[in-house]
Amino acid sequence: MRVFNFAAGPATLPVEVLEQVRDELLDWQDSGASVMEVSHRGKAFMAVAQESEASLRELLGVPANYRALFLQGGATGQFAAVPLNLAGPHATVDYINTGHWSKKALHEAQRYTARVNVAADEASSNYTTVPDPKALRLSAGAAYVHYTPNETIGGVEFPYIPGTGNVPLVADMSSTLLSRPLDVGKFGLIYAGAQKNIGPAGLVVVIVREDLTRKARPGTPAVWDYRAMAEDHSMLNTPATFAWYVAGLVLRWLKKEGGLAAMAARNRAKAQLLYQTIDSSGFYRNPVARNCRSWMNVPFTLADAQLDEEFLAGARAAGLANLAGHRSVGGMRASLYNAMPLAGVEALVSFMKEFARRHG
Repeated sequence: MRVFNFAAGPATLPVEVLEQVRDELLDWQDSGASVMEVSHRGKAFMAVAQESEASLRELLGVPANYRALFLQGGATGQFAAVPLNLAGPHATVDYINTGHWSKKALHEAQRYTARVNVAADEASSNYTTVPDPKALRLSAGAAYVHYTPNETIGGVEFPYIPGTGNVPLVADMSSTLLSRPLDVGKFGLIYAGAQKNIGPAGLVVVIVREDLTRKARPGTPAVWDYRAMAEDHSMLNTPATFAWYVAGLVLRWLKKEGGLAAMAARNRAKAQLLYQTIDSSGFYRNPVARNCRSWMNVPFTLADAQLDEEFLAGARAAGLANLAGHRSVGGMRASLYNAMPLAGVEALVSFMKEFARRHG
């Protein structure tokens, strides 16, 4: 029996996509071979790549002057690729620090760029807030401004897109891309690890404005050079073909389900139901400021931390999996990505209410 999988990533995938993968696994498109065994430059897989890019562009309304890349190395690889492509070694870059992943991106940038300005740091709130937009200390002439719209571990989400004028805005959207409509034109570059809302781990999607693909510093490895990868259609080296194929099926599923407006309505409803249950319980608590709570990742604690293991064991027995919080913060965390149905959140809420009744 399949469980409701609340993992933060690799995360749950649409059941019908998994069923199609299962049915095609040994004999893909009557080739007598698995999609994992065919040439990435063959006509059949090239069609997969082209359809995936077209679907991504359609869903997000990606402008014509942006390139869409399907790369490897995850979002963590992009922590290095961004400064290598967009900033010289003596340039100034701005980073907004709101938690675990933005901090990692910032520290990686310090290895490649001499002047990393922290435009805001929410450490004083234990990363349970985002900065007021008027409080951002942005540098004049920065090569780019980087932020993480959704902190997967802390459950903090920006309710606004920072205004950066003519300075390119770079966003790590690993947890939010494709969860709702987005104005791509407000960004210079977006990157997202696939293992949340796009597909399996092993793939990272990069959407980059065309003019920014011509700024890589000398010595940038070809696999991190946006222009080199764009010119070879993300196939300068052998790509993550299986993950790319599954991502294409997920993108097709998103279109069939009504696109990003429909996803936004579903995701909002799931998050509201869970937050309402937490806030009204007197037993559970979410630490994040209400104006910046994530739709995708909902951390919460119990009234007595000594009940954590009993809660997790009971949840597993009820078919609710992977609810333990990140090892750095503890507690619980429910990730509500696109493929998590409302029925899963309803089952979690029902379990939470019964557990609180018994232990409150």
